[in-house]
Order: sequence, then C-alpha cells, then structure tokens
Amino acid sequence: MTTHEKKENLIRMHEVLKRTGFCRAWIYRLIKQNRFPKPIKIGERAIGFIEREIDSWIDNLISNTRS
Repeated sequence: MTTHEKKENLIRMHEVLKRTGFCRAWIYRLIKQNRFPKPIKIGERAIGFIEREIDSWIDNLISNTRS
C-alpha cells in the first residue's frame, strides 16, 4: 500500500443504525430510493458498508440541515 492509498473499512448494519439513529427499514428504504450508500455483499447473508461513505453521508445530511 502506497502513501496515497487509503484502506477502506467496512462496517456492519448494526453500526450504521447506531451512527444514524435510523431503523433498519428506513435505511433499506433510503437505499432503494438511491438516497443512501449502497451496501456491499460480504457473505451469503451478510452486508457491510464502506465507513467513509457512511461518514460522508452523515456529514452531508448535517450540512444540508444547517444551510
């Protein structure tokens, strides 16, 4: 890994729920409406989210409500 590459961290749904304060159904609705970062399939019955994308989404939500 070079100095310009950043390691991407994956977080699971329970962490996304904790960070956003939303329920699972609302997260899935936002995903379906293309209003939330798409999950990544990490197993047969498991998904994860790119942490940076979730953090960015939260930052944008805050910025949009403050302008």
